[in-house]
Amino acid sequence: MADDDTTDDDDASEPKRYLALNRTSWDKVAHSTKGRTALPHYGPLCEGEEELGLLGDIRGKRVVEIGCGDGRSLAYLHERGAAELCGLDLSSEQICNARALARERGFGAELHTAPMEENPGIALGHYDLAISLYALGWSVYLEASLQHIASYLRPGGVLVFSWEHPVFSCLKSRGKELILDKSYSDEGPIESMSWNGSPIVMHARKLSTFLNTIIACGFRIEQVIESDLHESESGLRDYPRRWYSKDRAKFMPTTVIIKASKP
Repeated sequence: MADDDTTDDDDASEPKRYLALNRTSWDKVAHSTKGRTALPHYGPLCEGEEELGLLGDIRGKRVVEIGCGDGRSLAYLHERGAAELCGLDLSSEQICNARALARERGFGAELHTAPMEENPGIALGHYDLAISLYALGWSVYLEASLQHIASYLRPGGVLVFSWEHPVFSCLKSRGKELILDKSYSDEGPIESMSWNGSPIVMHARKLSTFLNTIIACGFRIEQVIESDLHESESGLRDYPRRWYSKDRAKFMPTTVIIKASKP
């Protein structure tokens, strides 16, 4: 029993370790990734809000962003008439950047440093719209994160989020060839070194896992977009070009975008 208890404790502590690693890594790169994956963009080499119009008329809406980064999506929403803004991010450095941008652009926003698996004091049943751009996939407890998002939204509220297409990460380049170098069916945490040389933990999940978890958390799925290659001038802005290349994006969408509503 002692060994089993120790194993259980170790298993329970792993998600906390993952969050700590990711927080440290994002704090380190916070000042070199400004503007990455912010509205009107949903991701590299894919269609953006100007083409897709998923958010509709923002005027007068209350919006919460999960993984708000440096606040550039919040600024975009403010410029389009959002009545109230709230942002949450794991990185305290990113929240500092968001506060600075809010002062610079002259808008107010309620900002929280916390993992998306927790509610740091965000009002329940209050928001009309929740967005998350290339952030929700970092969750160590996807269901808990989606349950919190659902609780922030009023009935009829909408969630729009984007993430790297789960198949895209299975593709690797070998010379002029593209190969599948891992199983799409393998899910779970993957610890690796990040772009800044710090350890990070990503979670591999199938598209069906995202969709079924969204449904299990009470959402009604409205749209699923596997975006075609969109070669906008800013399509590769600030992204690792060896990873998000046009050659790879011709074979597999870089990004999946999901819109769901709370009944």
